Amino acid sequence: MTQNTIRIGGAAGFWGESDMALPQLLNAGGLDFVVFDYLAEITLSIMARQRAKDPSKGYATDFVSAVMAPNLDEIARQGVRIISNAGGVNPEACAAALRDCIKEKGLSLSVAVVTGDDLMHRQSDFADVKEMFSGAPFPEGIASINAYLGAFPIACALDEGADIVITGRCVDSAVTLGACIHAFGWGRADLDLLSAGSLAGHILECGPQATGGNFTDWQSVSEDLVNIGYPIAEVDKDGSFICTKPPGTGGQVSVATVGEQMLYEIGNPAAYALPDVICDFTHVTLEQIGTDRVQVSGAKGRAAPAHYKVSATYADGFRAGTIAFFQGERAADKARVFANAALARARAKLKALKAPDFSETLIEITGDESCYGVNARTIEARDIAVKIAVRHPDMRAAGLLIKELTGLALATPPGLSFFGGGQSRPSPVIRLFSFLTPKSEVPVRIFFADRVFEMPVETGQAPEIAPSFAPAAPAGTADTLRPLSDLAVARSGDKGDKANIGILPRKPEFAPWIWVALTEESIARQFAHFLQGEVETFFLPGTGAMNILLHDVLGGGGMASLRNDPQAKTYAQLLLQTPVPVPKSLMEAM
Repeated sequence: MTQNTIRIGGAAGFWGESDMALPQLLNAGGLDFVVFDYLAEITLSIMARQRAKDPSKGYATDFVSAVMAPNLDEIARQGVRIISNAGGVNPEACAAALRDCIKEKGLSLSVAVVTGDDLMHRQSDFADVKEMFSGAPFPEGIASINAYLGAFPIACALDEGADIVITGRCVDSAVTLGACIHAFGWGRADLDLLSAGSLAGHILECGPQATGGNFTDWQSVSEDLVNIGYPIAEVDKDGSFICTKPPGTGGQVSVATVGEQMLYEIGNPAAYALPDVICDFTHVTLEQIGTDRVQVSGAKGRAAPAHYKVSATYADGFRAGTIAFFQGERAADKARVFANAALARARAKLKALKAPDFSETLIEITGDESCYGVNARTIEARDIAVKIAVRHPDMRAAGLLIKELTGLALATPPGLSFFGGGQSRPSPVIRLFSFLTPKSEVPVRIFFADRVFEMPVETGQAPEIAPSFAPAAPAGTADTLRPLSDLAVARSGDKGDKANIGILPRKPEFAPWIWVALTEESIARQFAHFLQGEVETFFLPGTGAMNILLHDVLGGGGMASLRNDPQAKTYAQLLLQTPVPVPKSLMEAM
Protein backbone atom coordinates (compact mmCIF):
# COMPACT_ATOMS: atom_id res chain seq x y z
CA MET A 1 0.00 0.00 0.00
CA THR A 2 1.53 3.30 -1.05
CA GLN A 3 1.76 6.39 1.15
CA ASN A 4 0.83 9.97 0.33
CA THR A 5 3.68 11.70 2.21
CA ILE A 6 6.97 10.53 3.67
CA ARG A 7 9.52 12.30 5.86
CA ILE A 8 13.20 11.71 5.10
CA GLY A 9 16.12 12.98 7.15
CA GLY A 10 19.52 13.67 5.58
CA ALA A 11 22.22 12.63 8.05
CA ALA A 12 25.56 12.73 6.19
CA GLY A 13 27.16 14.47 3.24
CA PHE A 14 30.65 12.95 3.22
CA TRP A 15 32.88 10.42 4.97
CA GLY A 16 33.96 12.27 8.08
CA GLU A 17 30.64 14.03 8.66
CA SER A 18 29.71 14.71 12.29
CA ASP A 19 27.93 11.86 14.06
CA MET A 20 25.45 14.31 15.67
CA ALA A 21 22.88 14.05 12.88
CA LEU A 22 21.26 10.68 13.52
CA PRO A 23 20.55 11.25 17.26
CA GLN A 24 19.20 14.70 16.41
CA LEU A 25 16.88 13.36 13.71
CA LEU A 26 15.72 10.43 15.84
CA ASN A 27 15.05 12.78 18.73
CA ALA A 28 12.86 14.93 16.44
CA GLY A 29 10.80 11.83 15.64
CA GLY A 30 8.23 11.25 12.95
CA LEU A 31 10.66 10.14 10.24
CA ASP A 32 10.08 7.29 7.83
CA PHE A 33 13.64 7.18 6.49
CA VAL A 34 17.10 8.50 7.30
CA VAL A 35 19.61 8.61 4.44
CA PHE A 36 23.41 8.92 4.44
CA ASP A 37 25.73 9.92 1.60
CA TYR A 38 29.37 9.07 2.32
CA LEU A 39 31.05 8.73 -1.05
CA ALA A 40 33.12 10.86 -3.38
CA GLU A 41 35.48 9.68 -6.11
CA ILE A 42 38.53 10.11 -3.94
CA THR A 43 36.80 8.32 -1.04
CA LEU A 44 36.56 5.16 -3.10
CA SER A 45 40.27 5.15 -3.90
CA ILE A 46 41.09 5.48 -0.18
CA MET A 47 38.70 2.65 0.65
CA ALA A 48 40.19 0.51 -2.13
CA ARG A 49 43.65 0.88 -0.59
CA GLN A 50 42.24 -0.11 2.80
CA ARG A 51 40.61 -3.23 1.34
CA ALA A 52 43.85 -4.18 -0.41
CA LYS A 53 45.59 -4.24 2.99
CA ASP A 54 42.69 -5.89 4.84
CA PRO A 55 39.87 -7.72 2.99
CA SER A 56 37.49 -6.92 5.85
CA LYS A 57 37.86 -3.15 5.29
CA GLY A 58 36.98 -0.78 2.45
CA TYR A 59 33.82 0.79 3.89
CA ALA A 60 32.96 3.64 6.28
CA THR A 61 33.67 1.80 9.51
CA ASP A 62 32.50 4.73 11.64
CA PHE A 63 29.04 4.41 10.09
CA VAL A 64 28.73 1.09 11.90
CA SER A 65 30.63 1.82 15.12
CA ALA A 66 29.92 5.51 15.82
CA VAL A 67 26.65 6.19 14.01
CA MET A 68 24.53 3.05 13.88
CA ALA A 69 25.61 0.97 16.89
CA PRO A 70 24.66 3.57 19.56
CA ASN A 71 21.27 4.21 17.91
CA LEU A 72 20.06 0.78 16.79
CA ASP A 73 17.61 0.38 19.66
CA GLU A 74 15.92 3.69 18.87
CA ILE A 75 15.90 2.96 15.13
CA ALA A 76 14.11 -0.31 15.83
CA ARG A 77 11.70 1.29 18.30
CA GLN A 78 10.65 4.03 15.87
CA GLY A 79 10.64 1.80 12.81
CA VAL A 80 12.81 4.25 10.88
CA ARG A 81 14.41 2.71 7.80
CA ILE A 82 18.04 3.51 6.99
CA ILE A 83 19.63 3.86 3.54
CA SER A 84 23.37 4.48 3.17
CA ASN A 85 26.15 4.16 0.60
CA ALA A 86 28.62 3.66 3.46
CA GLY A 87 29.47 0.28 1.90
CA GLY A 88 32.09 1.93 -0.31
CA VAL A 89 34.06 -0.76 -2.15
CA ASN A 90 33.10 -3.48 0.33
CA PRO A 91 29.37 -3.22 1.11
CA GLU A 92 29.16 -6.91 2.07
CA ALA A 93 31.70 -6.36 4.87
CA CYS A 94 29.84 -3.25 6.03
CA ALA A 95 26.59 -5.23 6.19
CA ALA A 96 28.28 -8.12 8.03
CA ALA A 97 29.66 -5.76 10.68
CA LEU A 98 26.25 -4.13 11.06
CA ARG A 99 24.49 -7.49 11.37
CA ASP A 100 26.91 -8.40 14.16
CA CYS A 101 25.93 -5.21 16.03
CA ILE A 102 22.25 -5.94 15.53
CA LYS A 103 22.69 -9.49 16.80
CA GLU A 104 24.60 -8.32 19.89
CA LYS A 105 21.68 -6.07 20.79
CA GLY A 106 19.14 -8.83 20.26
CA LEU A 107 17.31 -6.94 17.53
CA SER A 108 15.73 -8.33 14.37
CA LEU A 109 16.49 -5.59 11.85
CA SER A 110 16.93 -6.84 8.29
CA VAL A 111 19.97 -5.61 6.33
CA ALA A 112 20.14 -5.70 2.52
CA VAL A 113 23.17 -5.03 0.33
CA VAL A 114 23.10 -3.62 -3.20
CA THR A 115 26.06 -4.78 -5.31
CA GLY A 116 27.18 -4.43 -8.91
CA ASP A 117 28.84 -1.03 -8.98
CA ASP A 118 32.37 -2.38 -8.38
CA LEU A 119 33.87 -3.11 -11.82
CA MET A 120 37.50 -3.72 -10.84
CA HIS A 121 37.20 -7.35 -11.96
CA ARG A 122 36.49 -6.07 -15.48
CA GLN A 123 39.52 -3.81 -15.73
CA SER A 124 40.84 -5.55 -18.86
CA ASP A 125 37.50 -4.96 -20.62
CA PHE A 126 38.10 -1.21 -20.52
CA ALA A 127 41.58 -1.16 -22.06
CA ASP A 128 40.36 0.69 -25.15
CA VAL A 129 38.02 3.08 -23.35
CA LYS A 130 38.68 6.83 -23.65
CA GLU A 131 38.09 9.39 -20.93
CA MET A 132 34.68 10.95 -21.59
CA PHE A 133 35.84 14.56 -21.24
CA SER A 134 39.49 14.65 -22.30
CA GLY A 135 39.69 11.65 -24.64
CA ALA A 136 42.74 10.34 -22.74
CA PRO A 137 43.52 6.60 -22.98
CA PHE A 138 42.71 4.20 -20.15
CA PRO A 139 45.46 4.57 -17.52
CA GLU A 140 47.61 2.12 -15.61
CA GLY A 141 47.79 1.93 -11.83
CA ILE A 142 44.02 1.71 -11.37
CA ALA A 143 42.86 1.87 -7.72
CA SER A 144 39.08 1.66 -8.16
CA ILE A 145 36.42 1.38 -10.89
CA ASN A 146 32.82 2.03 -9.89
CA ALA A 147 29.61 2.59 -11.83
CA TYR A 148 27.13 5.11 -10.47
CA LEU A 149 24.04 2.98 -9.82
CA GLY A 150 20.55 4.36 -9.44
CA ALA A 151 17.63 4.15 -7.04
CA PHE A 152 15.53 1.22 -8.23
CA PRO A 153 17.70 -1.48 -6.57
CA ILE A 154 17.33 0.41 -3.28
CA ALA A 155 13.56 0.52 -3.74
CA CYS A 156 13.55 -3.21 -4.49
CA ALA A 157 15.44 -3.93 -1.27
CA LEU A 158 12.89 -1.90 0.67
CA ASP A 159 10.04 -3.67 -1.12
CA GLU A 160 11.50 -6.98 0.06
CA GLY A 161 11.44 -5.88 3.66
CA ALA A 162 14.87 -4.39 4.33
CA ASP A 163 15.06 -2.17 7.39
CA ILE A 164 18.57 -1.04 6.43
CA VAL A 165 19.95 -0.83 2.89
CA ILE A 166 23.71 -0.65 2.33
CA THR A 167 25.07 0.20 -1.12
CA GLY A 168 28.39 0.76 -2.78
CA ARG A 169 28.67 3.57 -5.31
CA CYS A 170 25.31 4.99 -6.27
CA VAL A 171 24.54 8.57 -7.24
CA ASP A 172 24.25 10.71 -4.12
CA SER A 173 20.53 11.41 -4.53
CA ALA A 174 19.61 7.75 -5.13
CA VAL A 175 19.36 6.98 -1.42
CA THR A 176 16.44 9.44 -1.20
CA LEU A 177 14.87 8.61 -4.56
CA GLY A 178 14.90 4.90 -3.66
CA ALA A 179 12.79 5.65 -0.59
CA CYS A 180 10.33 7.65 -2.71
CA ILE A 181 10.00 4.93 -5.37
CA HIS A 182 9.29 2.36 -2.67
CA ALA A 183 6.79 4.50 -0.75
CA PHE A 184 4.86 5.88 -3.70
CA GLY A 185 5.14 3.10 -6.27
CA TRP A 186 6.71 5.35 -8.89
CA GLY A 187 7.76 3.55 -12.08
CA ARG A 188 10.49 4.10 -14.63
CA ALA A 189 8.10 6.02 -16.87
CA ASP A 190 7.22 8.55 -14.15
CA LEU A 191 9.98 10.87 -15.28
CA ASP A 192 8.80 14.11 -13.68
CA LEU A 193 8.32 12.32 -10.37
CA LEU A 194 11.74 10.68 -10.58
CA SER A 195 13.28 14.07 -11.24
CA ALA A 196 11.42 15.58 -8.29
CA GLY A 197 12.56 12.77 -5.98
CA SER A 198 16.11 13.23 -7.23
CA LEU A 199 15.91 16.93 -6.41
CA ALA A 200 14.76 16.09 -2.89
CA GLY A 201 17.77 13.79 -2.66
CA HIS A 202 20.06 16.49 -4.00
CA ILE A 203 18.88 18.91 -1.30
CA LEU A 204 19.46 16.31 1.43
CA GLU A 205 22.71 14.81 0.14
CA CYS A 206 25.02 17.43 1.63
CA GLY A 207 23.46 17.48 5.07
CA PRO A 208 23.50 20.95 6.69
CA GLN A 209 24.45 22.72 3.47
CA ALA A 210 20.67 23.01 3.04
CA THR A 211 20.15 24.45 6.52
CA GLY A 212 22.72 27.26 6.73
CA GLY A 213 26.06 25.54 6.26
CA ASN A 214 28.42 26.94 3.61
CA PHE A 215 25.92 29.80 3.25
CA THR A 216 26.59 33.21 1.70
CA ASP A 217 24.75 35.00 4.52
CA TRP A 218 26.67 33.11 7.18
CA GLN A 219 26.26 35.96 9.66
CA SER A 220 22.56 35.15 9.96
CA VAL A 221 23.30 31.64 11.26
CA SER A 222 26.73 32.01 12.90
CA GLU A 223 25.46 32.13 16.48
CA ASP A 224 23.91 28.65 16.40
CA LEU A 225 26.07 26.61 14.02
CA VAL A 226 27.15 24.47 16.98
CA ASN A 227 23.69 22.93 17.01
CA ILE A 228 22.87 23.27 13.32
CA GLY A 229 19.84 21.28 12.24
CA TYR A 230 20.10 18.55 9.62
CA PRO A 231 17.64 18.70 6.72
CA ILE A 232 14.32 16.90 6.49
CA ALA A 233 12.33 16.51 3.25
CA GLU A 234 8.59 16.01 3.56
CA VAL A 235 7.93 14.47 0.15
CA ASP A 236 4.47 14.24 -1.35
CA LYS A 237 3.33 11.54 -3.74
CA ASP A 238 3.07 14.21 -6.49
CA GLY A 239 6.81 14.91 -6.18
CA SER A 240 6.60 18.29 -4.47
CA PHE A 241 8.29 18.49 -1.11
CA ILE A 242 8.91 20.75 1.86
CA CYS A 243 12.42 21.18 3.18
CA THR A 244 12.65 21.74 6.92
CA LYS A 245 14.76 20.78 9.97
CA PRO A 246 14.19 19.55 13.54
CA PRO A 247 12.62 22.19 15.80
CA GLY A 248 14.93 23.88 18.27
CA THR A 249 18.06 23.32 16.18
CA GLY A 250 20.40 25.93 14.75
CA GLY A 251 20.78 27.19 11.23
CA GLN A 252 17.87 28.09 9.00
CA VAL A 253 15.82 26.73 6.12
CA SER A 254 15.12 29.51 3.65
CA VAL A 255 14.72 30.01 -0.07
CA ALA A 256 18.36 31.11 -0.09
CA THR A 257 19.78 28.08 1.77
CA VAL A 258 17.72 25.61 -0.25
CA GLY A 259 18.34 27.47 -3.51
CA GLU A 260 22.10 27.49 -3.02
CA GLN A 261 22.04 23.74 -2.47
CA MET A 262 19.79 23.14 -5.50
CA LEU A 263 22.41 24.74 -7.74
CA TYR A 264 25.35 22.97 -6.12
CA GLU A 265 27.48 20.94 -8.55
CA ILE A 266 24.74 20.14 -11.07
CA GLY A 267 26.32 21.55 -14.24
CA ASN A 268 23.60 22.16 -16.82
CA PRO A 269 20.40 22.47 -14.74
CA ALA A 270 18.31 21.50 -17.78
CA ALA A 271 20.23 18.23 -18.21
CA TYR A 272 21.42 16.94 -14.86
CA ALA A 273 22.12 13.33 -15.83
CA LEU A 274 21.34 10.57 -13.34
CA PRO A 275 20.96 6.82 -13.94
CA ASP A 276 17.18 6.89 -13.51
CA VAL A 277 16.26 10.17 -15.21
CA ILE A 278 17.66 13.26 -16.89
CA CYS A 279 16.59 16.09 -14.57
CA ASP A 280 15.48 19.56 -15.61
CA PHE A 281 15.44 21.98 -12.69
CA THR A 282 15.17 25.17 -14.75
CA HIS A 283 11.53 25.82 -13.84
CA VAL A 284 11.67 24.72 -10.21
CA THR A 285 10.09 27.18 -7.80
CA LEU A 286 11.01 27.79 -4.16
CA GLU A 287 8.51 29.31 -1.73
CA GLN A 288 8.91 30.17 1.93
CA ILE A 289 5.69 28.84 3.48
CA GLY A 290 6.65 29.16 7.13
CA THR A 291 9.57 29.44 9.52
CA ASP A 292 12.20 26.95 8.37
CA ARG A 293 9.83 25.54 5.77
CA VAL A 294 10.45 25.88 2.01
CA GLN A 295 8.14 24.37 -0.61
CA VAL A 296 9.96 22.98 -3.67
CA SER A 297 8.13 22.03 -6.86
CA GLY A 298 8.35 22.09 -10.65
CA ALA A 299 11.08 19.57 -11.49
CA LYS A 300 10.79 17.91 -14.91
CA GLY A 301 12.39 14.75 -16.23
CA ARG A 302 13.41 13.14 -19.51
CA ALA A 303 14.18 9.51 -20.32
CA ALA A 304 17.03 7.82 -18.48
CA PRO A 305 20.33 7.32 -20.35
CA ALA A 306 21.32 3.89 -21.69
CA HIS A 307 24.72 4.02 -19.98
CA TYR A 308 26.06 4.24 -16.47
CA LYS A 309 28.73 6.80 -15.75
CA VAL A 310 31.80 5.03 -14.40
CA SER A 311 34.57 6.63 -12.36
CA ALA A 312 37.98 5.04 -12.15
CA THR A 313 40.75 6.38 -9.94
CA TYR A 314 44.43 5.79 -10.57
CA ALA A 315 47.82 6.66 -9.13
CA ASP A 316 49.90 9.27 -10.95
CA GLY A 317 53.05 9.82 -8.93
CA PHE A 318 53.39 11.80 -5.71
CA ARG A 319 52.94 15.32 -4.45
CA ALA A 320 54.58 17.12 -1.56
CA GLY A 321 54.32 20.57 -0.08
CA THR A 322 53.84 22.69 2.97
CA ILE A 323 52.31 25.96 4.13
CA ALA A 324 54.41 28.68 5.76
CA PHE A 325 53.59 32.14 7.06
CA PHE A 326 55.31 35.50 6.61
CA GLN A 327 54.63 38.74 8.43
CA GLY A 328 55.83 42.30 8.13
CA GLU A 329 56.34 44.66 5.22
CA ARG A 330 56.49 43.12 1.73
CA ALA A 331 55.36 39.79 3.16
CA ALA A 332 54.36 38.41 -0.25
CA ASP A 333 57.75 39.31 -1.75
CA LYS A 334 59.51 37.56 1.13
CA ALA A 335 57.38 34.47 0.53
CA ARG A 336 58.23 34.35 -3.18
CA VAL A 337 61.98 34.60 -2.46
CA PHE A 338 61.71 31.80 0.10
CA ALA A 339 59.62 29.52 -2.13
CA ASN A 340 61.75 30.03 -5.24
CA ALA A 341 64.96 29.41 -3.28
CA ALA A 342 63.62 26.12 -1.90
CA LEU A 343 62.55 24.99 -5.37
CA ALA A 344 65.94 25.93 -6.81
CA ARG A 345 67.76 23.95 -4.13
CA ALA A 346 65.54 20.90 -4.68
CA ARG A 347 66.00 21.10 -8.45
CA ALA A 348 69.76 21.32 -8.03
CA LYS A 349 69.74 18.05 -6.10
CA LEU A 350 67.51 16.39 -8.72
CA LYS A 351 69.96 17.46 -11.41
CA ALA A 352 72.91 16.14 -9.42
CA LEU A 353 71.12 12.81 -9.08
CA LYS A 354 70.35 12.83 -12.84
CA ALA A 355 66.67 12.60 -11.95
CA PRO A 356 63.91 14.27 -14.00
CA ASP A 357 62.56 17.66 -12.99
CA PHE A 358 59.31 18.02 -11.06
CA SER A 359 56.22 17.28 -13.15
CA GLU A 360 54.51 20.36 -11.75
CA THR A 361 55.27 23.09 -9.23
CA LEU A 362 52.98 25.63 -7.61
CA ILE A 363 53.44 28.63 -5.34
CA GLU A 364 50.22 30.11 -3.95
CA ILE A 365 50.23 33.14 -1.68
CA THR A 366 46.98 33.65 0.19
CA GLY A 367 46.38 37.37 0.61
CA ASP A 368 48.22 38.18 -2.62
CA GLU A 369 46.82 38.97 -6.05
CA SER A 370 47.77 35.52 -7.37
CA CYS A 371 44.79 34.07 -5.49
CA TYR A 372 42.25 36.77 -6.34
CA GLY A 373 42.62 37.52 -10.04
CA VAL A 374 40.93 40.72 -11.14
CA ASN A 375 39.41 41.12 -7.69
CA ALA A 376 42.86 41.32 -6.06
CA ARG A 377 43.42 43.43 -2.99
CA THR A 378 44.96 46.82 -3.62
CA ILE A 379 46.52 47.14 -0.16
CA GLU A 380 49.78 45.31 0.39
CA ALA A 381 49.29 42.39 2.75
CA ARG A 382 51.50 42.38 5.87
CA ASP A 383 50.69 38.80 6.84
CA ILE A 384 50.28 36.02 4.34
CA ALA A 385 50.29 32.24 4.00
CA VAL A 386 52.38 30.68 1.25
CA LYS A 387 51.86 27.14 -0.03
CA ILE A 388 54.73 25.54 -1.98
CA ALA A 389 53.97 22.22 -3.66
CA VAL A 390 55.43 19.90 -6.29
CA ARG A 391 54.52 16.74 -8.14
CA HIS A 392 56.96 14.02 -9.23
CA PRO A 393 56.72 10.36 -10.33
CA ASP A 394 59.12 9.36 -7.53
CA MET A 395 58.12 9.77 -3.88
CA ARG A 396 61.71 10.44 -2.80
CA ALA A 397 62.14 13.19 -5.36
CA ALA A 398 58.90 14.86 -4.24
CA GLY A 399 60.15 14.69 -0.66
CA LEU A 400 63.27 16.67 -1.56
CA LEU A 401 61.17 19.83 -1.55
CA ILE A 402 60.17 19.34 2.09
CA LYS A 403 63.79 18.80 3.09
CA GLU A 404 64.94 21.95 1.33
CA LEU A 405 62.08 24.07 2.68
CA THR A 406 63.05 23.06 6.19
CA GLY A 407 66.77 23.48 5.58
CA LEU A 408 66.26 27.01 4.27
CA ALA A 409 64.58 28.25 7.46
CA LEU A 410 67.67 30.09 8.81
CA ALA A 411 68.60 31.62 5.45
CA THR A 412 65.21 33.06 4.55
CA PRO A 413 63.95 36.66 4.65
CA PRO A 414 62.67 37.60 8.13
CA GLY A 415 59.15 36.99 9.37
CA LEU A 416 58.88 33.25 8.61
CA SER A 417 56.92 30.86 10.81
CA PHE A 418 55.59 27.31 10.53
CA PHE A 419 52.91 25.43 12.41
CA GLY A 420 53.30 21.80 13.34
CA GLY A 421 55.55 19.41 15.15
CA GLY A 422 57.21 17.77 12.18
CA GLN A 423 57.74 17.73 8.45
CA SER A 424 54.91 16.87 6.08
CA ARG A 425 55.31 13.79 3.91
CA PRO A 426 54.74 13.12 0.21
CA SER A 427 51.34 11.65 -0.64
CA PRO A 428 50.05 9.79 -3.71
CA VAL A 429 48.49 11.77 -6.55
CA ILE A 430 45.11 10.18 -7.35
CA ARG A 431 43.42 11.13 -10.59
CA LEU A 432 39.89 10.60 -11.84
CA PHE A 433 39.09 8.86 -15.13
CA SER A 434 35.42 8.94 -16.18
CA PHE A 435 33.71 6.98 -18.93
CA LEU A 436 30.37 5.43 -19.89
CA THR A 437 29.45 1.76 -20.00
CA PRO A 438 26.16 0.17 -21.16
CA LYS A 439 23.73 -0.59 -18.36
CA SER A 440 23.12 -4.00 -19.92
CA GLU A 441 26.69 -4.98 -19.00
CA VAL A 442 26.35 -4.16 -15.30
CA PRO A 443 24.35 -6.81 -13.39
CA VAL A 444 22.96 -5.56 -10.08
CA ARG A 445 22.09 -7.87 -7.19
CA ILE A 446 20.51 -7.42 -3.78
CA PHE A 447 21.74 -9.64 -0.97
CA PHE A 448 19.87 -10.37 2.24
CA ALA A 449 21.27 -12.65 4.93
CA ASP A 450 19.25 -15.55 3.55
CA ARG A 451 18.37 -14.74 -0.06
CA VAL A 452 19.51 -12.97 -3.22
CA PHE A 453 17.58 -10.94 -5.80
CA GLU A 454 18.87 -10.08 -9.26
CA MET A 455 17.57 -6.83 -10.71
CA PRO A 456 16.19 -6.82 -14.26
CA VAL A 457 18.65 -5.44 -16.79
CA GLU A 458 18.15 -1.70 -17.10
CA THR A 459 17.69 0.06 -20.40
CA GLY A 460 17.54 3.66 -21.50
CA GLN A 461 17.94 5.80 -24.56
CA ALA A 462 20.27 8.26 -26.18
CA PRO A 463 20.13 11.63 -24.39
CA GLU A 464 17.81 14.23 -25.85
CA ILE A 465 19.05 17.72 -26.59
CA ALA A 466 18.54 19.76 -23.44
CA PRO A 467 16.21 22.76 -23.72
CA SER A 468 17.98 26.10 -23.56
CA PHE A 469 16.94 29.52 -22.34
CA ALA A 470 18.31 32.79 -23.71
CA PRO A 471 17.83 35.70 -21.28
CA ALA A 472 16.39 38.95 -22.58
CA ALA A 473 18.06 42.30 -21.92
CA PRO A 474 16.75 44.01 -18.77
CA ALA A 475 14.45 47.00 -19.05
CA GLY A 476 15.75 50.28 -17.66
CA THR A 477 19.07 52.04 -17.30
CA ALA A 478 21.88 50.95 -15.02
CA ASP A 479 23.25 54.00 -13.18
CA THR A 480 25.10 52.53 -10.21
CA LEU A 481 27.50 49.68 -9.44
CA ARG A 482 26.80 47.22 -6.64
CA PRO A 483 28.76 44.11 -5.66
CA LEU A 484 27.11 40.87 -6.73
CA SER A 485 26.82 39.96 -3.03
CA ASP A 486 24.21 42.73 -2.66
CA LEU A 487 22.13 41.14 -5.40
CA ALA A 488 22.57 37.42 -4.93
CA VAL A 489 23.75 34.50 -2.85
CA ALA A 490 26.09 31.94 -4.37
CA ARG A 491 27.71 28.56 -3.77
CA SER A 492 30.47 26.75 -5.63
CA GLY A 493 31.91 23.26 -5.87
CA ASP A 494 33.67 20.88 -8.21
CA LYS A 495 33.10 18.20 -10.80
CA GLY A 496 36.50 16.68 -11.49
CA ASP A 497 38.57 19.48 -13.02
CA LYS A 498 35.49 21.71 -13.45
CA ALA A 499 34.18 24.38 -11.12
CA ASN A 500 30.44 24.94 -10.70
CA ILE A 501 29.18 28.30 -9.38
CA GLY A 502 25.46 28.74 -8.69
CA ILE A 503 24.04 32.25 -8.40
CA LEU A 504 20.59 32.82 -6.82
CA PRO A 505 19.19 36.39 -6.90
CA ARG A 506 17.95 37.86 -3.65
CA LYS A 507 14.96 39.23 -5.54
CA PRO A 508 13.57 38.05 -8.90
CA GLU A 509 13.94 41.60 -10.25
CA PHE A 510 17.71 41.36 -9.90
CA ALA A 511 18.01 38.35 -12.19
CA PRO A 512 18.13 40.13 -15.61
CA TRP A 513 20.85 42.50 -14.40
CA ILE A 514 22.95 39.66 -13.04
CA TRP A 515 22.49 37.64 -16.23
CA VAL A 516 23.63 40.49 -18.47
CA ALA A 517 26.62 41.34 -16.24
CA LEU A 518 27.96 37.80 -15.78
CA THR A 519 28.77 36.93 -19.37
CA GLU A 520 30.99 34.01 -20.23
CA GLU A 521 33.67 36.48 -21.33
CA SER A 522 33.57 38.50 -18.10
CA ILE A 523 33.66 35.35 -15.97
CA ALA A 524 36.65 34.07 -17.95
CA ARG A 525 38.46 37.33 -17.15
CA GLN A 526 37.62 36.94 -13.46
CA PHE A 527 39.27 33.52 -13.31
CA ALA A 528 41.97 34.00 -15.95
CA HIS A 529 44.66 33.31 -13.30
CA PHE A 530 43.37 29.71 -13.06
CA LEU A 531 41.19 29.03 -16.11
CA GLN A 532 42.51 26.76 -18.86
CA GLY A 533 39.22 25.82 -20.55
CA GLU A 534 35.91 27.31 -21.59
CA VAL A 535 33.11 28.88 -19.56
CA GLU A 536 29.45 27.88 -19.88
CA THR A 537 26.45 29.68 -18.39
CA PHE A 538 22.96 28.26 -17.82
CA PHE A 539 19.79 29.98 -16.66
CA LEU A 540 16.89 28.92 -14.44
CA PRO A 541 13.88 31.18 -15.10
CA GLY A 542 11.88 29.46 -12.34
CA THR A 543 14.09 31.01 -9.65
CA GLY A 544 15.99 33.64 -11.66
CA ALA A 545 19.17 31.71 -10.87
CA MET A 546 22.11 30.96 -13.13
CA ASN A 547 24.70 28.21 -13.07
CA ILE A 548 28.27 28.69 -14.27
CA LEU A 549 30.61 25.90 -15.33
CA LEU A 550 34.34 26.56 -15.68
CA HIS A 551 36.28 23.82 -17.47
CA ASP A 552 39.89 22.85 -16.70
CA VAL A 553 40.24 25.28 -13.84
CA LEU A 554 41.23 23.21 -10.78
CA GLY A 555 44.68 21.98 -11.71
CA GLY A 556 43.37 18.44 -12.11
CA GLY A 557 40.95 18.63 -9.18
CA GLY A 558 40.80 16.62 -5.97
CA MET A 559 43.98 14.84 -4.89
CA ALA A 560 45.50 15.38 -8.32
CA SER A 561 45.71 19.13 -7.72
CA LEU A 562 48.41 21.15 -5.96
CA ARG A 563 45.99 24.05 -5.36
CA ASN A 564 44.88 25.43 -2.02
CA ASP A 565 41.32 25.02 -3.28
CA PRO A 566 41.18 21.94 -5.53
CA GLN A 567 37.39 21.64 -5.12
CA ALA A 568 36.35 25.21 -6.02
CA LYS A 569 34.78 25.85 -2.62
CA THR A 570 35.97 29.48 -2.63
CA TYR A 571 35.09 30.38 -6.21
CA ALA A 572 31.64 31.75 -5.39
CA GLN A 573 33.19 34.02 -2.77
CA LEU A 574 35.56 35.44 -5.38
CA LEU A 575 32.74 36.02 -7.87
CA LEU A 576 30.52 37.72 -5.28
CA GLN A 577 32.96 40.65 -5.30
CA THR A 578 32.09 41.39 -8.95
CA PRO A 579 30.55 44.85 -9.54
CA VAL A 580 27.18 44.67 -11.29
CA PRO A 581 25.57 47.68 -13.05
CA VAL A 582 21.97 48.17 -11.83
CA PRO A 583 19.42 50.99 -11.63
CA LYS A 584 19.54 52.95 -8.37
CA SER A 585 15.76 52.80 -8.21
CA LEU A 586 15.88 49.00 -8.10
CA MET A 587 18.25 49.00 -5.14
CA GLU A 588 16.28 51.69 -3.30
CA ALA A 589 13.20 49.46 -3.50
CA MET A 590 14.91 46.68 -1.53
